[in-house]
Amino acid sequence: MSRPYEYRHIVSFEETNLVGNVYYANHLRWQGRCREAFLREHTPELLAELSRDLCLVTAHCSCDYFAEVWAFDEIIIRMFIEELTQHYITMKFEYLRVNRKGYMELVAQGKQRIACMRRTGENTVPEPIPRSLRSALGLYSET
Repeated sequence: MSRPYEYRHIVSFEETNLVGNVYYANHLRWQGRCREAFLREHTPELLAELSRDLCLVTAHCSCDYFAEVWAFDEIIIRMFIEELTQHYITMKFEYLRVNRKGYMELVAQGKQRIACMRRTGENTVPEPIPRSLRSALGLYSET
């Protein structure tokens, strides 16, 4: 298996519901934050291009939940590059809760498939994954 990119997150009260556990949709938001942190850290030159006409479009997103998460839990989101094609990136995510003794418990798993696109007028068309992004992803991929 490839090595993961890791993003650490401390759960806040705003991410919980009336019962006190994390609202399920936040796991999907954390996938996005992990992706964005990866881009910021590894391909900052792409950020300007993304503000112009390059698009990373989420084509598929899912999450399976194994345990409840609560306010102030420390969560490590691990992103693995599962598949890399000319236009698509498929990522797998693991959500690990770190307990007081430093042990990690798998609390959820997710997946995303991203399409690389380019805006041309009012349309978007498939675009090969930029070389800098492909190179950065290669650090975390076996493909």
